[in-house]
Amino acid sequence: MTKSALQQTPDGFYLNRTPWFAFLLLCSIFAMWAAAAGMNDVLIAHFKKAFLLSDFETAFVQSAFYLGYFFLAIPAAMVVKRFSYKTTILIGLLLYMGGCLLFFPAAATAKYGMFLLALFVIAAGLSFLETACNTYSTLMGPRETGTRRLNISQTFHPFGAMAGVYVGSFVMFKDTDATHEQLTQMSASDAAVEQLQMIQSTLLPYKWMIAVLLLMFILIAITKFPACKGIVKDRVKTSSLGQSLSRLWRNPRFTFGVLAQFLYVGAQVGVWSFTIRLAMQMGGMNERSASWFLITTFAAYFVGKLIANFMMRKMHPAKVLAIYGVLTIVLLAYTILVPNITAVYAAVGVSIFLGPCWPTIYGLSIDGLGEDTGVGGSLLVMSIVGGGVIPIFQGLLSDATHGNMQLAYSVPLVCFVVIVAYALKCMRDARTETLPVGAVVAS
Repeated sequence: MTKSALQQTPDGFYLNRTPWFAFLLLCSIFAMWAAAAGMNDVLIAHFKKAFLLSDFETAFVQSAFYLGYFFLAIPAAMVVKRFSYKTTILIGLLLYMGGCLLFFPAAATAKYGMFLLALFVIAAGLSFLETACNTYSTLMGPRETGTRRLNISQTFHPFGAMAGVYVGSFVMFKDTDATHEQLTQMSASDAAVEQLQMIQSTLLPYKWMIAVLLLMFILIAITKFPACKGIVKDRVKTSSLGQSLSRLWRNPRFTFGVLAQFLYVGAQVGVWSFTIRLAMQMGGMNERSASWFLITTFAAYFVGKLIANFMMRKMHPAKVLAIYGVLTIVLLAYTILVPNITAVYAAVGVSIFLGPCWPTIYGLSIDGLGEDTGVGGSLLVMSIVGGGVIPIFQGLLSDATHGNMQLAYSVPLVCFVVIVAYALKCMRDARTETLPVGAVVAS
């Protein structure tokens, strides 16, 4: 059977079929940025000892990282609009490599602030990648399967996250490392030597990352990608950035989606960032042993994505989001209330139900935006800054309660209450859109 020629739909945004090689390359990039985020969760526990930080201070790892998304998402959208999705991806890969290279002067100076700068530059690159790839994956095929396609792309995310945590944990953490308490009891000179060794151990994972990024850059550069930017008959009449922002601001489902995405990313990052600390606190183990719980978290995340992808064949994505959100709230409540090691198992189990949240919120929010799709996608990527805000509140709550990491998990629980409300709104909207004119929606 002859495969049909690849063509764009009349509006110029979607395709009649998916170009699988280009799409799989795109999916691989999802794993790349997941690896960077996964290593952040290891860095939080590692820097806490290496720089003798409080829980609040360690949260700035995520703040520096996710602020890069906030500041660079709009410029990334402008690059997409001016050039192409492919160009935006290549710029993102270059920035990502540049941030990894900055880890070397950061380790040489042994300054926490330099590491935060390196993480900001990495995130700037990831902002370009996510602005392009999240929207692009919804467009690389028929419109009706756009949200499902994004969920498929996001299935690559946990593999990258597991790789990042595994490599980070077993290269950075060593069984012979001094504990936080031992460091505080050493002489200043002995503690400095021990801390410098810990800081230097951060470099090897980023060397490997640079090599992989270089290979990915070459593959993307030599592969042909469809435009998917819409057909514009008269470029003089295209909307300005301000006009697009104005229309999006007046779109209640989109604005609620941005809020839901902000809270979701913050909740996800908060759950993962403090998993190692929670396991150490509840199980009385060291960082390396506790890292296994974080690795298991990403395996659970992958399983949850597969189940959600299957469910979305039969259910509306918003309904799947609502079901997953309610189950997340139940497990977070268990994590907060049960004072034994099973609370850690519940925290790991939360990740089963995190799987479809980001792509589903993204797909539901961006659906039908037309020429505002690029700007809308960049605003949703900007909302990733929630990952740099919500963990700070968790850190503050933990410090205020003398290190009670269980209680800190009440912050993501509140976030998921709002996310469920968003899912229910999308379900109501979907019912309204499918009803015939004049029909009444039951309250």
